[in-house]
Amino acid sequence: MKILFAMTYYRPYVSGPIIYVENLAHELIERGHEVTILTSQYDPGLPRHERIGPLNVVRVPVLFRISKGVIMPSFFFEALALARRHEVMAIQVPQFEAPVLALVARLAAIPSTLTYHCDVQLPAGLFNRIVDKVVLGGNVVAALLSDQIIAYTEDYARHSPLMHRFMDKVTVIPPPVEMQPPSDSVRQAFRLQHELTGKKVIGICGRFATEKGFEQLVQAIPTLLEEFPNLEVLHAGEFENVIGEQAYRDRLRPILESYGGHWRSLGVLGGDELAAFFEACDVTVLPSLNRTESFGFVQVESMLNGTPVVASNLPGVRVPVRTTGMGRITPIGDSAALAENLAAVLRHPDEYRAPRATVEAEYSAERSASEYLALFGRLLAPSARRLGLLGPMIGAALFALFVALTERQRRSLPQDVE
Repeated sequence: MKILFAMTYYRPYVSGPIIYVENLAHELIERGHEVTILTSQYDPGLPRHERIGPLNVVRVPVLFRISKGVIMPSFFFEALALARRHEVMAIQVPQFEAPVLALVARLAAIPSTLTYHCDVQLPAGLFNRIVDKVVLGGNVVAALLSDQIIAYTEDYARHSPLMHRFMDKVTVIPPPVEMQPPSDSVRQAFRLQHELTGKKVIGICGRFATEKGFEQLVQAIPTLLEEFPNLEVLHAGEFENVIGEQAYRDRLRPILESYGGHWRSLGVLGGDELAAFFEACDVTVLPSLNRTESFGFVQVESMLNGTPVVASNLPGVRVPVRTTGMGRITPIGDSAALAENLAAVLRHPDEYRAPRATVEAEYSAERSASEYLALFGRLLAPSARRLGLLGPMIGAALFALFVALTERQRRSLPQDVE
């Protein structure tokens, strides 16, 4: 099967959706399928066409950027040309191009799926609110035109401004999380390099961004130091070059520096080194603040390495802790509660550990790929019926209506927390 994945950003950028697609694509290729990634040339220095391992990557030139989105004038034509050479399109959202891609799939007469990684919720401001509404409206058009919507969890789908309106079209497929244990040599070298012997270690993994809740963790540190004076917080992930987060980083940098050796940013880690990071921690934390976090790959990666997690009580994010029992769920944006939940795990970490097999039974690339292929098979079956070209006309008409009704829809949502 020839499968076309489409997303705004891909390697060398790092994010949860990128890791998702990478893990899934590699598993599909191992099973004999052909995978191409259609993405943006967000950095002009990146090649237009590249082979990354077994993956074909096609990048479309960017004219300019709006917030975290990109404008690519030639995107429609390049997407259509690729779609005609593939059998199914897997659209990754959020992205500005989602409705265009769903239309392209219709024109190319191939089925399309919409993998809904998260809702868009930009920082406060009139311009960002407009962007939120436009992206949400575009995603609704894409949902109308696509054949199926794929969600990480039913919990998140039922709380999403988009997906809760399309539950009859939603298929839940657990994300393809992969993380092998580190080798003994890397494990020992990591602990020695970072001088972790005798310390209580909290880990946080992800790009340094507002919605990730770094500020709440920073505010919790003084309380934790009162009970654990040997505490060290390790940050694995991009710190300096996160798109759109420079002001946030610069505001928190002086506070981080004031903590001296109690906070260290290690940069982006991968492979054995990332696994060693998770294993070296006594607890990891996912203090995300809003629905832009729909799951949190990193917490499952932590669990696969035997380390419990404290995660925000957000739809989807709270699911891994609930399904495995490996950690605690903490109120959203509450630094005092975050400190107490972290302290509870640090005091009795063994109470929050489970066998690796318990985690693997829920989350693996093998399981995800099998469920994707089963879905693709159903969509490609001769009996599958799609809207044809009437769909784009209906979608275009509904787009304007949906943008006008967005605020009303938001008020009709279930509560985010229980």
